[in-house]
Amino acid sequence: MKELVRKNILNLSPYIAGKPIEETKRQFGLKEVIKLASNENPLGPSPKALGAIKKSLLGINRYPDSQGFYLKRKLAKSLGIEPDNLVLGNGSDELIDVIIKTFVEEDENIITADVTFLEYEIIAGTNGRRVIKTPLKYFKYDLESIKGKIDKKTKIIFVSNPNNPTGTYVTKYEVEELLGGLPDNILLVLDEAYNTFIDVDDFPNSLKYFKNKNVIVLNTFSKAYGLAGLRIGYAIARRELTTYMERVRQPFNVNLLAQAAAAAALDDKEFLRRTRKLVLEGKNYLYDGLTGLGLAYVPSAANFILIDAGRDGVELFKEMLKFGVIVRDMKQYGLNNFIRVTIGTKKENARFLKVLRKVLSGGKNR
Repeated sequence: MKELVRKNILNLSPYIAGKPIEETKRQFGLKEVIKLASNENPLGPSPKALGAIKKSLLGINRYPDSQGFYLKRKLAKSLGIEPDNLVLGNGSDELIDVIIKTFVEEDENIITADVTFLEYEIIAGTNGRRVIKTPLKYFKYDLESIKGKIDKKTKIIFVSNPNNPTGTYVTKYEVEELLGGLPDNILLVLDEAYNTFIDVDDFPNSLKYFKNKNVIVLNTFSKAYGLAGLRIGYAIARRELTTYMERVRQPFNVNLLAQAAAAAALDDKEFLRRTRKLVLEGKNYLYDGLTGLGLAYVPSAANFILIDAGRDGVELFKEMLKFGVIVRDMKQYGLNNFIRVTIGTKKENARFLKVLRKVLSGGKNR
């Protein structure tokens, strides 16, 4: 049947998602499982978002607002931009697809890092577009190296900031230096899915760039707002760019419940504050625990930590599953001796360290 499939699909490696809780319970006969693999919000969704979902349930026999008018208006106001600077998507993943389909010709290329969000390369491959990858420098995007890879066929540079899976970030000075020498026919896409967890002073203010530069900013309600299961994200760009992206975006791509939940979540400032506090405190707790175990880690600006396990990460992942703790092995990223752990609740963080210690010491009892 291979002759029916497009050639670029034959060589494509699919995205491997974090293992689901229910599957782990079923596989190992466990009653309690914690998932720290997919960088989700351990507090769940905002209570205000849940209330909005319940109110909207009776309307699900109708198609959603294709333009997301009310959500765009509220989101634009909170960001200090105009509604026509926004494009809504079924998560950031769909928006990456929309961007590539809108702007990258068949003979043009995309530049990104070699260890970053896998969907840049996967979606580009699905669309038959070439990706040029540059090595990370100290687990961080090397924007100088990226600039050196630009050629006449380069159309887009994707920068995950903070980067998934390393948690590192590029500073405003590095971004501004890149933009200063960037040709006018190249787009810089700043994917900021984790910017809510930033606790540094030199992170770039991307909203300052898009108005005068060919910059698209991606963000999501999946992480800090706890709406990963509803799949809703957004792109920010000049109207001259969003107009063309809207031509490519599928109608009704963001469902009714997602729009209602996202709009309500924007009003829940207390929930966002609690989420940030939980992540920042949990991060320091895990740092101390990992240091106590003699494990190296990459300091993170996000809600997860990349850990050098000092042994095969897949095997460690499998052993931790038996004790009901789901982490993420990094084999698909080429980091064979690493795992990535999402910062959870205090109870989840403590259990993670307990199980990690047990597995590393060769413990067999649950």
